[in-house]
Amino acid sequence: MLLPSLPGDIHLSRSILMISGTRPEIVKMAPLYHELVRCGWAHVAWLHTGQHAQMADQILECFDIRPDIALARAGESLLEFSMGCRTQLDTVLDSAPWDCVIVQGDTESAFQGALAAFYRQIPVAHVEAGLRTHNLLRPFPEEGLRQMIGRIAKFHFAPTARSQQALLAENISPADVWMTGNTVVDAQEWISKRRGIQRRAAGRGHLLITMHRRENWGDDIDHACAAIADIARHFPDLPVLFPVHLNPVVSEPVHRHLGGLSNVQLTSPLDYLAMQQALADAWLVLTDSGGLQEEAPTFGVPVLVLREETERPEVLEAGCAMLVGAHRQAIVDQVLHLHADAQAYRGMQASVNPFGDGKASQRIAMHLQAALCPSRQDARGMSEESVGTEEELA
Repeated sequence: MLLPSLPGDIHLSRSILMISGTRPEIVKMAPLYHELVRCGWAHVAWLHTGQHAQMADQILECFDIRPDIALARAGESLLEFSMGCRTQLDTVLDSAPWDCVIVQGDTESAFQGALAAFYRQIPVAHVEAGLRTHNLLRPFPEEGLRQMIGRIAKFHFAPTARSQQALLAENISPADVWMTGNTVVDAQEWISKRRGIQRRAAGRGHLLITMHRRENWGDDIDHACAAIADIARHFPDLPVLFPVHLNPVVSEPVHRHLGGLSNVQLTSPLDYLAMQQALADAWLVLTDSGGLQEEAPTFGVPVLVLREETERPEVLEAGCAMLVGAHRQAIVDQVLHLHADAQAYRGMQASVNPFGDGKASQRIAMHLQAALCPSRQDARGMSEESVGTEEELA
C-alpha cells in the first residue's frame, strides 16, 4: 500500500481523502474529484479499497483517474474484506492530517471509510445522502449502511428534496444538509462529451435488462426470467440485451430460461461506457439496479423496476419508472402495454432527469470550500448564482 505525500504548497490549504470501492461509487465520485481538483483550494487524494477490482480499474480509466492509494483486498468474504479494509484505512488516516473524508452511497467501503474517519474526529462528507426505504432488508445491507453513515457524517449532500427531508426527519441539523442534485448526471454529461455517447440504434431499439440484487436471489430471478422469455417469444423481432451478473446464483437461472432464445443476447457485465451506450440505444429498461433508475431518464428511456420498493421514489413521481417487482404476469403485462400504446410510452419518457441538472459536483465543492476554508473563497470556484439555487432543483 503506497501512502501519499501531501504537498507543501501553501495554496492547497486543506487535504481531502475521497474513498471509493465499487463501480457505482467511482462513477458518482469522479465528477466531484475533477471539480475539486479544478477549483484548486485543496489537495485531493483518491483512495480505492479494492472492493471491486477489474471492473473498478475500467471505470477509473474511463474517467481519467489514477488512485493515489490502492488498498489490497483481504479475502473474498465481506467480513474478511471489511476487516482488512478497516486496518489499512487506519494506517492511511494516521499518515496525514486529513481535513475531510468523502464517501458516497451505501457500500461497505463507504461505511468503513466513514467509520474510520469518525473515530479520528475527521469530518465525513456523505455524497448521495438521505436515500431511504425504511426497510432494513430491502435493499440489504445497503439500507442499514447508509442509515449508519447518516448518523456519523458531518456534511450531508442530498441528491433530491425527498432525500433532504428524510435526513431532516432524522433530526440531522438543517445547517449540515444541502440539496445538490445527483452527481450521476454530472458523470453522464462528462462521459458523453468526452467519449461520444449518443443514440446509434435505428428504429425502436432494444430491451435492456439487468438483475443482480440479493433480495431477488432465488424464486424472484426465476419468475423475472420466465417473464422475459415470454416477452422474447411474443416479440421475436425485439432485440433483448441482458448483461448477466457473474454470480452463479444469478447466471444459472438466466441462462436456463433465456439461453436458447434467438433474439436474446446474454453478455458478460458491461463496462461503464458500454452500459451508457446500451442505455442510449434502449427502448425500455427492466432492472433492479438503483443506478440505472437514475441514469435511464437522461436518455429518455422508461424503466420498469424489478423490485417491491425503491429508495429513489423521484423516478416514480416523475412518471419515468414503474414498480413491477419480480412478478411474471405484471412484467409481461406492462411491457405489452408500453409496446402497444405509444402515448403511454411517450408519457414515461423523461424530458429532464429528475435527479439533477449536471451541476451537483459544483455545488458540493462550493459547500465544502465554504465549510473547510471559509477565509479563502477561490476565485476559480463557482458562485451560487452560476450553479443555480437549491430551490431551483426542487
